Amino acid sequence: MPWQEVSLMERRKEFVRLAEQEGANVSALCRHFGISRKTGYKWLGRAAADPHEAFADRSRRPHSSPCRTPAAPEAAVLALRQAHPSWGGRKIRRRLQDLGSGAVPAASTISAILHRHGRLDPEQAAKHTALRRFEHPHPNALWQMDFKGHFATLDGRCHPLTVLDDHSRYALCLAACANEAGATVRAQLIRTFERYGLPERMTMDNGSPWGGEAGAGYTPLTVWLLRLGIRCSHSRPYHPQTQGKDERFHRTLKAELLQGPPFADLAACQRAFERWRGIYNLERPHEALGLLVPATRYRVSPRSYPGAAPEPVYGPGDTVRRVHDHGWISVRGRWYKLPKAFAGERVALRPTATDGLCDVFFVVQRIAQVDLRDALNHSQPVTHVSEQVSPISPV
Repeated sequence: MPWQEVSLMERRKEFVRLAEQEGANVSALCRHFGISRKTGYKWLGRAAADPHEAFADRSRRPHSSPCRTPAAPEAAVLALRQAHPSWGGRKIRRRLQDLGSGAVPAASTISAILHRHGRLDPEQAAKHTALRRFEHPHPNALWQMDFKGHFATLDGRCHPLTVLDDHSRYALCLAACANEAGATVRAQLIRTFERYGLPERMTMDNGSPWGGEAGAGYTPLTVWLLRLGIRCSHSRPYHPQTQGKDERFHRTLKAELLQGPPFADLAACQRAFERWRGIYNLERPHEALGLLVPATRYRVSPRSYPGAAPEPVYGPGDTVRRVHDHGWISVRGRWYKLPKAFAGERVALRPTATDGLCDVFFVVQRIAQVDLRDALNHSQPVTHVSEQVSPISPV
């Protein structure tokens, strides 16, 4: 029968003493003690080499581990994970490479180090799969803008305003706002435009302060952006994936910054936002960018912020009309309704390839179509004007 744990050392000693006797049959003794011949000769060899330590259990750990990560790189991995608890193996590896940390372990090795030290949850890690997303071809082609869900501070509430460059994922604005009013957003955008210039287009959701009446998507804020020569677009209702990059930015912001104790006030929020924005733009490898940091792909816009929004300039072939109160324009003695956000502004009518159908432009953006043929057939008026450019009829 196998050796019992309670008398293991004594049984080993007895086996050795009997096996060392002259004329002993080692094979038979092994069968009697319930061990293999290999185990029996192992104990005889140990007794001959060191009689005093022969019978104690020895660790099965190898004397050397040539494949084990050296202590210094392992310490560097753990230190970086301590500083950025949500970073995984790929991000940590790229950051160590960027820091010039000598021989950097493979991402899988770093993940094994984190797992061995209890720093990695395999179930959570499995949820992070790389997605392939559409992106615009160059910086400043599109900026995404949104408010992150507001949260409590010790002194009130913070409404984080975020603006992200679509091509580079560069965080252009991360502002701790007291509210979500249009004037507040405009003030933050002016600071952003002064630093980074103007984008070609901005996209946002359909909420206040940039969502318009009846889904039209035009407010005083978006009209101001259009006057600056910035095209505006809005996500489809109930489709936040249209703002996917900014939504993902919000998740990262929450995971890496907003999970801790509450901030004292908006000033404390802003200080923390600026520190973290620097890490996000300059240090944190981004998997959608091939583990580059956003700063490597962003360039300041060549279009400088002009200060006051200029008056619209239209071509000699345009028919220009001033928008009256509540959004009405007069064409050929008939009234057409535009969103009231354009009240007081000048718009241009341009003929299309269809006779009698004119596009209505405000600066760089087509905001509606006017069907002048309706003045003859008196069809029903259409007052809803969306970004998809609906024809409007006279009233």
